[in-house]
Amino acid sequence: MQSVEDDSEERLVSGHAQPDDQDLTLRPRRLDDFVGQPHVKENLSIGIQAARMRGDPLDHVVVYGPPGLGKTTLGHIIAQEMEVEIRVTSGPAIERAGDIAAILTGLQPGSVLFIDEIHRLPRMVEEVLYSAMEDFFLSWMVGKGLAARSVNLRINPFTLVGATTRFSLLSAPLRDRFGSVFRLDYYQPEDMRLIVERSAKIMEMEAEEEGLDEIAHRSRGTPRIANRLLKRTRDYALVMADNRVTGPVARDALDRLQVDERGLDQSDHRLLSSIINKFDGGPVGLETLAASMNEDTGTVMDVWEPYLIQLGFLDRTPRGRVATRLAYEYLGLPVQPHQRLDQARLSGF
Repeated sequence: MQSVEDDSEERLVSGHAQPDDQDLTLRPRRLDDFVGQPHVKENLSIGIQAARMRGDPLDHVVVYGPPGLGKTTLGHIIAQEMEVEIRVTSGPAIERAGDIAAILTGLQPGSVLFIDEIHRLPRMVEEVLYSAMEDFFLSWMVGKGLAARSVNLRINPFTLVGATTRFSLLSAPLRDRFGSVFRLDYYQPEDMRLIVERSAKIMEMEAEEEGLDEIAHRSRGTPRIANRLLKRTRDYALVMADNRVTGPVARDALDRLQVDERGLDQSDHRLLSSIINKFDGGPVGLETLAASMNEDTGTVMDVWEPYLIQLGFLDRTPRGRVATRLAYEYLGLPVQPHQRLDQARLSGF
């Protein structure tokens, strides 16, 4: 079975990073340029201003939410606004206590350490971070048996910025050491329109409003997906439409990419169709559903389901996954009588 990362690399509308996403010029560098997430921006701005007025590092920050919404971008913005260097790594890349110790001892005063997928840090690494985050002091054991000894080392004050799509998997001791916790939600349509327009200007694209609206509408409320679809539409326009992105050109390009009007692709349709056709609309357990599609349960839960739940096409219930009335209507399928009864029961009527 495929891993979550493998599946996300194959899907154009996945929020996970892909090799084609490395255009850093599209990433905002200042908080004022960051579109959407107003509550996060406001609170983060106050924290940054207060830290700078005191001359202290910013309190440790953890940012969580679905992939592609700007967690890494915010980490870089924090460093830029605080006018300090940033060191970037990820949870899976730090395997031993010595790895994190080497990183921390190399930080300059006030630096930002950004750890992506922080929920995947090994427990022994987390334990080293506890004293480092609280007291800027490293303490860990080296060696084994009679040769074991404790190493204690003072480090420069720093700001840890953690990013995760699975906030619940962070251990309680680590969560408690973050001064600020921010959740990023899917972006509103008006925000997606601004993001697409900004990216089109940076890419010097010749695009009409109708074409940009079409791309924004199919981007699943995710900036990373919007930029990816914008690039593919630009390619299509260059080859097939005199390098001009109009409404019809954008629709034709995205239809060829099999991204429908709501941003759903073949995988989304496959999931909904499996629940409806194989399991009578549900409820069906996660493991049974994943097995019926020959997919990993983590892929179904973390990659496929979140946006369908956001649209109201899918419910997670104590009894299993259920395709909602909205899903039937969107796919043009009649809602079965027993399914209407189940939906009413699930809604509390």
